[in-house]
Amino acid sequence: MSEGHGAASGARLRLARRARGFSQQQMASMAGVSRQAVSAVESGISDPSLRVAMALARALGLTVEDLFGPDNPVMPVTAAPVAPLGSKGARVTLAPMGDGYVALPLRGATVSRAGFHPAGGLVTGTDRDRGPISRNVQPIGLPRPTLIAAGCDPALPLLEAPLGLLDPPVAFSWWPCPSREALRLAAGGLVHVAGTHLRGLDSEYNITPAADLLREGGEVIGFCAWQEGLVLRPELADRISGIQDVAGSGLRLVNREPGAEARSLLDRELADAGIEAGQLPGYDTHADGHLQMATAIAAGLADAGIASEPAALAYDLAFIPLAAERFDLVIPAGQVSSREVQGLLKVLSSAWLLDQLASLPGYDPSRCGERIATLPPRH
Repeated sequence: MSEGHGAASGARLRLARRARGFSQQQMASMAGVSRQAVSAVESGISDPSLRVAMALARALGLTVEDLFGPDNPVMPVTAAPVAPLGSKGARVTLAPMGDGYVALPLRGATVSRAGFHPAGGLVTGTDRDRGPISRNVQPIGLPRPTLIAAGCDPALPLLEAPLGLLDPPVAFSWWPCPSREALRLAAGGLVHVAGTHLRGLDSEYNITPAADLLREGGEVIGFCAWQEGLVLRPELADRISGIQDVAGSGLRLVNREPGAEARSLLDRELADAGIEAGQLPGYDTHADGHLQMATAIAAGLADAGIASEPAALAYDLAFIPLAAERFDLVIPAGQVSSREVQGLLKVLSSAWLLDQLASLPGYDPSRCGERIATLPPRH
């Protein structure tokens, strides 16, 4: 085996190991070899014997040719899209989900955290090739265990750091969307966990709406709580006390997207005040998230909107509380035993995460990690 080939094979072994979430020690134990042997092969210092090569390949569920043969590109996989993926060559996040894969588009709110996200793959065809059910994606490297979460709470990305410290580590990807959309994705097997703050018919948050959508049942786990209410430009605080004043003053609104609990709260406030939605300039606009709502108001694009208190405080905006909200994590029964969700359950009680949530003005993490309810399957 040439020096260059040995380095390439070592890199392929390292990618395959990390994609499955194994440490070098775990890989060595499963293959019945020493950790030093795994390290030497991965670094290209030595070539594996046939026995070691077969043991490593068997532990990873690969053939010796796959792992140590001639350099071949990673083959495309079929992935279920969490949302429309766009045109050929579009960058996506690619993650294992059960026996298959899911893909999340990297665009709009998901493309950046003040910089580009690393992509897991590239779309290889157009929407017409496979349709909305599945798309072909060319992986960039081997997909690794990744917790896929959907929901509107901008604190969800705080999960990434503690998940990455697990042994083996779990990556994290977040699809920001309204609560009902998050539950729909969870029910469709497209995400491991749905973050929701939805009021049920009995005024109990999340349990009834989740039970209605998850036919297989699941678990409801606490994450945090906050106040939701009217967010205003600071100079309006002294003359606005509620939605009636917003309508009476002709202020411009920025609304949340349909299906968002914030939009439902606004509609309830308007109905209680006897105000027609069409009377409010900007009612038909929408911002895709709490922070996006606050950004629009802080930028002067709107005067008021409904969002969480933490979002208002983050932008030094005025805030009038209207409702106490509980944001829970809903886990479908079929995902509870997965490595990704088991990792999530471990980190929810970590001191680091609780301290981070508590450091955010307006957040209450006192029920983080608490089992709120078990949802029975519906027959």
